[in-house]
Amino acid sequence: MKPGNSLPESLLKLTLWLLAFYFLLIALAHITSTKLPLFFVYYSVPSEAYQDNIISFLSFGWGVFLATAARDPIQQLNIVRAILVAATGAVAGLSYNNATVDFASYSNDIAIWPFWVQTGIIASVTGWLLLLYLAAKRTSV
Repeated sequence: MKPGNSLPESLLKLTLWLLAFYFLLIALAHITSTKLPLFFVYYSVPSEAYQDNIISFLSFGWGVFLATAARDPIQQLNIVRAILVAATGAVAGLSYNNATVDFASYSNDIAIWPFWVQTGIIASVTGWLLLLYLAAKRTSV
């Protein structure tokens, strides 16, 4: 921690860098069609190459925004706030999918609970990021 950085700012910075790296790994997993839980939420559901490519490009974009915010989170609190809004939308979208998609139409062997676990992890990370954002915002004033 460099002089002048608060603990919340340092934790926010570290979290953003880790998330940027994670999203770059998601992009790599999707572009190579390497279906692994936590890198593919719906890892047991068949997907088309074009879908994986689109998710790869979008995940790369998330990684870029996260890395941009991580460089100086206090100066980039607007980007962090936008990331939080987008992440909340992602959790809502995944929850909607989990609750409404007929996964049995793809295969009766597809278990839905792992999708909910992964959605819960993403929601928890979003909550952690929100707490760090609020704490960093308070200490930066």
